Amino acid sequence: MSLTLNEAETIAFQAVAFVAANEEAMAGLLRLTGASLADLKAAIERPEVLAAFLQFLLQNEARLIEFCQAAGLDPMAPSLALGAIEQHISS
Repeated sequence: MSLTLNEAETIAFQAVAFVAANEEAMAGLLRLTGASLADLKAAIERPEVLAAFLQFLLQNEARLIEFCQAAGLDPMAPSLALGAIEQHISS
């Protein structure tokens, strides 16, 4: 199964909303990326930033499952979304 870029971006924006709603998760993402909140807000539509949110979710199984349950997604969806976005970045 593969996703279109539009489908992948939709999942990524869901990931953004999920992480942003969790103060601890957002702080972890900021530490991991070294970016400031202002930097992320300014670049939120860039594929690299969307990919960073997906990568962050994929690094923690419990957080990933919580996200997928909240969003009503198959647990493979974030990984597929990341693959589609990374393919777009490299093309």
